[in-house]
Parts: sequence; C-alpha cells; structure tokens
Amino acid sequence: MVKIEAIVRHHRLDEIKNALVAAGFHGLTVTEVRGFGRQKGQKETYRGAEYKIDFIPKLKIELVVPTESSEKAISSIIKTAQTGQIGDGKIFVSEIKEAIRIRTGETGGTAL
Repeated sequence: MVKIEAIVRHHRLDEIKNALVAAGFHGLTVTEVRGFGRQKGQKETYRGAEYKIDFIPKLKIELVVPTESSEKAISSIIKTAQTGQIGDGKIFVSEIKEAIRIRTGETGGTAL
C-alpha cells in the first residue's frame, strides 16, 4: 500500500475528487494547509494598502491505495490539477506498513 499526498490549488478540488472517483478511488481526506515554494507568496490589496502574503492557502489531499493502483491515482491527480503555472502543487508518495479498519478489525488491503 502507498499513501499519496497531493498539495493542490483550492479551485481544483472538485475536479480531482471526481477524477479519483471515476478511476475507482472512493476514500480521501482533505486538509486546508498553507505554505510557499517557488511561488514565494503573493501581493494583496486591502483598503488601498498593498501587503504580501508569504504563505499561500492550498489543500492537501491524502489517500491510501494498493501499490499496483498508485500510478493510476497519481496520473488522475496530475491531469486534473495541472495548469502549467507556478503553484500547481506537489505529490508525495510513501509506503504504508499497515492499515486497520477500526470498526471491523480488518487489516491490510481489505481495510481500505
């Protein structure tokens, strides 16, 4: 099993979720996060005063999938999150040692 973490733009969430569901992935977690990379923040204007926002709001999408399905999930995220501009985000993939469904006690791939 692998855990896929994708940091993406807010307005792409619905398209990403729909693409993942269409590809057969039905469980994910979404968290609002803030950070910066090459984008290095942005300038905003409030009541005529300009100020810099160092940490850009993004969403972190997390899902755990069987290893053999990971490329399908990753390509679905890339296709729908990519705009070609700085700030599209990142995807991180890590191995998961174990998964346990609390309600039933199922383990491994059946717990997903």
